Amino acid sequence: MPYVIYVSTTRKRLALAKDGKVIKRYPIGVGKMLTPTPTGTYTIINKAPNPGGPFGVMWLGLSRPHYGIHGTDNPASIGKNVSKGCIRMHNNHVLELSKLVPIGTKVVISA
Repeated sequence: MPYVIYVSTTRKRLALAKDGKVIKRYPIGVGKMLTPTPTGTYTIINKAPNPGGPFGVMWLGLSRPHYGIHGTDNPASIGKNVSKGCIRMHNNHVLELSKLVPIGTKVVISA
């Protein structure tokens, strides 16, 4: 896989690397204190357009059950610790990301 997604929960940033070089950076929202975003290495296992509700226009499911990278119906939440552990992105950003990365892309989440 040429792509790797790197997530920094403290910096609230998602970086997309291709062949080891960062090509895109996005602001994100992450888990709150009681429901933190889990650190570790996962993979994208599915893509679901228009999942509805608070998940915005796209869901990228992670290999950790019940966690994903998704859009939001609350753009003011980006840059904050607000979710139940998922990674929130602006809807236009998650759409762009979903078009670039295939299922199986590695996602590395660190503090």
